[in-house]
Amino acid sequence: MASPVKVLIVEDTQVDAMVLSAMVRKFHCEITMAMNGKEFVDLFIEGRKFDIVFCDKDMPIMSGPKAVEKIRAMGESDVKIVGLSANNDAQEVFMSSGADVFVPKPMKFNVLEAMIQEVINKKNNTMV
Repeated sequence: MASPVKVLIVEDTQVDAMVLSAMVRKFHCEITMAMNGKEFVDLFIEGRKFDIVFCDKDMPIMSGPKAVEKIRAMGESDVKIVGLSANNDAQEVFMSSGADVFVPKPMKFNVLEAMIQEVINKKNNTMV
């Protein structure tokens, strides 16, 4: 049996974080929560590894795109990073900071499902 997909949710709005984690939980993923970009970066500095990160744009202390930029600068290229925002202008900011994909909020379940499935397939294919 493959190890569960490790998901990091970076979101300062409690309700949004709860809704997203409830959807992710349906895929039996291992979920970690962070409240802002600094917590996101600190987890990677501590050596934590994730398969996929869902990251909000506007958060206190450090924004999502700024955190993504720092994570990529640390050489973390394998982790799939999904930028999330209700603002349409966020796509450009996230993509230029190194995110793999941008999804407008609220995220639809089928969009989430496709992304988690892609990560599961990637994990299964890289296992020897």
